[in-house]
Amino acid sequence: MASRIVPCPTCGQRNRVPAAAVGTPRCGRCRAALPWLVDAGDADFADFAEVAEQAPVPVLVDLWATWCGPCRAVSPALERLAAACAGRVKLVKVDVDAAPRLARRFGVQAVPTLLVLDRGEVVARQAGAAPEPALRAWLEGALASRAGGRRSGRV
Repeated sequence: MASRIVPCPTCGQRNRVPAAAVGTPRCGRCRAALPWLVDAGDADFADFAEVAEQAPVPVLVDLWATWCGPCRAVSPALERLAAACAGRVKLVKVDVDAAPRLARRFGVQAVPTLLVLDRGEVVARQAGAAPEPALRAWLEGALASRAGGRRSGRV
């Protein structure tokens, strides 16, 4: 599993963020929560459980395709949501063309398809692109209603 270098939104320090961890990523300098973005695919199919299903926070899964214009349009909004929800949400991006087994597993019939997973359970699903305010409202609703509100928090 690869890690990603992420700048801290608070102090600018560059931090290495692992694909999977027991806790949530924090800045090595100022200890602020860091955005958690991960790419996953069929090559890491066995690791998908560790990356997404065993994450300590809810996971926003973006099932997308490189040829899909709406997917490319919604991607920056999802990354901004992941940054706004640093410490509370993990964004896992899955290219359905490179990961057909994961696409089949989640029954993807249109891209983009967005899922919110809580401990591996799908608690919210949305097919198609939407403007950022609608995505934020959808994510807030999913986080508020998931599994009896175990880990509630606003986006």
